[in-house]
Amino acid sequence: MFEQVLAEVEEQCRAERVPMLGPDKAKLLASCVEKAKPSLVVECGTAIGYSGLWILRVLKTLGSGRLITVEIEAANAERARANFESTGVADLVDSRIGDAAEVLKTIQEPVDFLFLDNNKDGYYACFRAIESQLTNPATIVADNVGRADQMAEYLEHVRTNYDSETHWFESRRRSGRRDGMEVSIYRR
Repeated sequence: MFEQVLAEVEEQCRAERVPMLGPDKAKLLASCVEKAKPSLVVECGTAIGYSGLWILRVLKTLGSGRLITVEIEAANAERARANFESTGVADLVDSRIGDAAEVLKTIQEPVDFLFLDNNKDGYYACFRAIESQLTNPATIVADNVGRADQMAEYLEHVRTNYDSETHWFESRRRSGRRDGMEVSIYRR
């Protein structure tokens, strides 16, 4: 059932041009979650739930952990909730609607894992909004770092202050184009 819903969501994203990680990046994200074994994951940019499903599958397998996911578009958030419900993982998700940097300021519990996949120029604002709640250490994964000009402040900060590594992927839609994910280990 889970695999079927995940495949359907992936197909919907492709058909409707809803931004999503795609399977290669999603596998990296899932492996980071599996390695971190987080109690709480915060995701900025839910869309219709593709990456959230990958995260939740790992949390369910681990038998622990929760996801707070933030989406600015209410219609997308509703579709994501329906996808989480149809895979039986809705009890592990707290889905919130609003501007991620503002919503993150309201989280008052320790965050072990932060996934940034919302507006690229908002990554640093999101990081700063949740920084006081990040555990020591915490894993931070940022998508779309191939567009470094849109997140220069964020990338300079994590690359200067933390163990950070860029993972590059070939674009499936545009031959010869690459995009990346930045995996950083936050330490106070």
